[in-house]
Amino acid sequence: MTECIIEKPKQMKRVGLILRPSSPEMKEQYLFVKKCFEKHHIEVFLDNNSAQMIGLIGKDFDKLCENSDVLVTLGGDGTLISVVRRSHEYDVPVFGIHAGKLGFLADIDLGELDDFVSKLVSGDYRIDNRAVLRAEITTKEGTSKIVAFNDIVMTRSSISKMIHLDTFVDEKPFNTYYGDGVIVSTPTGSTAYNLSAGGPVLFPLTQVFALTPISPHSLTQRPVVLPGHFTIEMRTPDSSALVVVDGQDMYEFGEGDIIKIRLSGKPAQLIHRQEFNYFEVLKEKLSWGE
Repeated sequence: MTECIIEKPKQMKRVGLILRPSSPEMKEQYLFVKKCFEKHHIEVFLDNNSAQMIGLIGKDFDKLCENSDVLVTLGGDGTLISVVRRSHEYDVPVFGIHAGKLGFLADIDLGELDDFVSKLVSGDYRIDNRAVLRAEITTKEGTSKIVAFNDIVMTRSSISKMIHLDTFVDEKPFNTYYGDGVIVSTPTGSTAYNLSAGGPVLFPLTQVFALTPISPHSLTQRPVVLPGHFTIEMRTPDSSALVVVDGQDMYEFGEGDIIKIRLSGKPAQLIHRQEFNYFEVLKEKLSWGE
């Protein structure tokens, strides 16, 4: 694995905990997690939404980020992705406890949490730098700035119409896509929608991104992997479109609008066990070699 260059927190005193939304049944799991951390003299704070869901008092999410050494999610990959996006400006490492099936990102099991917290306290863990997409969408109404951890999908707004996207790389004409849309994926997101659309699997610690057409009108259109220092610009001259961010947020996009996408200069920080092996997770999740 590539060595991480992010400095670890000098001392683990406080963690901010975020639970999977709409899951009030997770209160018992929350209490177990809280007990595991407090056993090692680490304070646990819940964000407001999670706390209200299980009948407790929490902290505003921004305050939680400012006052936590680490953010912890209890749920699945979707919960972790949301927290990475929302906390991106605060430079707080994140790790996920999976409540259910093993995820690509939330890889700590409740049964092994106590042992892992011991390793957190002693510094026996690693922080992986994961690429994050930053985008600006400029419309007649103004400019929206967005962050994506997995992907930004440009897709047609109506099932009866193809999308037409003129695409530029560093302001130079690159391609014109006709079809159902285009996925701009980070290495982390390469095993999500990108993979199902025929895109490549990218090693998660690389600073690149992929452009993968969705059901292109021309069979010559193929996925492309580009270095992370490029800026992608897309416009639709004669049709409307939707911009979908990590499958969680959606923006309308129309004639005359412009979206510019690049890798953020600030990576997401994911905490993993020292022995975490990305290829073993791939094999288990995708049944490779079976």
